[in-house]
Amino acid sequence: MLAVVQRELVEKKRWLTREEFIEEWAVAQIMPGPNVVNISMMIGGRYFGLPGAMAALAGMLTVPLVVILLLALLYAHFGAHAGVAGALRGMGAVAAGMIAATGLKLFQALHNNPLGMRLCLLFTALCFAAVALLRWPLAYVLAGLGASACIIAYRKLKP
Repeated sequence: MLAVVQRELVEKKRWLTREEFIEEWAVAQIMPGPNVVNISMMIGGRYFGLPGAMAALAGMLTVPLVVILLLALLYAHFGAHAGVAGALRGMGAVAAGMIAATGLKLFQALHNNPLGMRLCLLFTALCFAAVALLRWPLAYVLAGLGASACIIAYRKLKP
């Protein structure tokens, strides 16, 4: 989903620059709820105020809710079929590839990051090692590394 949102907002619509998108996405990730809904509400609010934010919320939730309910009914009926399980595994691999591709596209924006390229790569490697190799809970890893990165960025930005 990140890849689609980034392509639409930055490349097609040009509503945000890459740097603005990264900043908005970071805020959307901190807020409770789905990141895509959060960023849509922020952009709706930016351009059209509270009515725009509420329209973005309705637009982001209504159709997906109906689609998910229909898919749940289909899965309840066909979920035991081996082809369905294989298709879902394949979709997981595609989603991981799309997230990796988006990360590579946004990689250039790290040059303007207050942490700098080396520290960003270090935090990325630490996060990967903690979650994928050590199997630590993602919430704890992100809280610890996120707090550390925020403190370092704050100190670097402080005059």
